[in-house]
Amino acid sequence: LLDSLTRSSKHFNKGEVECLVKLFNRLAAEPSNHFVNVGLDRNVFKDVMHRTFGMTDDVILDRVFRTFDKDNNNCISAVEWVEGLSVFLRGTLEEKIKYCFQVYDLNGDGYISRDEMFQLLKYCLPKQPSEEDTDEGIKDLVDIALKKMDHDGKISFMDFETTVRDDYLLLEAFGPCLPDIK
Repeated sequence: LLDSLTRSSKHFNKGEVECLVKLFNRLAAEPSNHFVNVGLDRNVFKDVMHRTFGMTDDVILDRVFRTFDKDNNNCISAVEWVEGLSVFLRGTLEEKIKYCFQVYDLNGDGYISRDEMFQLLKYCLPKQPSEEDTDEGIKDLVDIALKKMDHDGKISFMDFETTVRDDYLLLEAFGPCLPDIK
């Protein structure tokens, strides 16, 4: 398993893979885990992401979980854990663009629609008590994003990739889904 994971994860050496598998086994054995000793359930995964990387947005955390869970069985296996962290922590620009796009494409149709952008921004932007209608501000941000990234009302992977390559800061335009430099 370690040799196979070292090859498939690309960005970790064998010792790092071994440490990640040990951590996975420890997390999978937690009594609060719905899939004890099989994999990580959504709650354990979200807790790890929150404690380790400071991720707090439930919508984004749910999408990160879905992106790691390649077989869509609601359980993160050891392989999905190591391969997901490989991209999450050390992925190339191409891998991170693909990962972020998958996180933001809420319905998995290959596009980030106006509604998906609104939903993502609605929950990741802090609410200001002085603002009367934050929805209007979010709609304005969606319009700005569409003007920057697209021309037909929804953002395709190619639109997203082209825009991010021109301006790397837009990689996480719709919410923080990667760890910060620290």
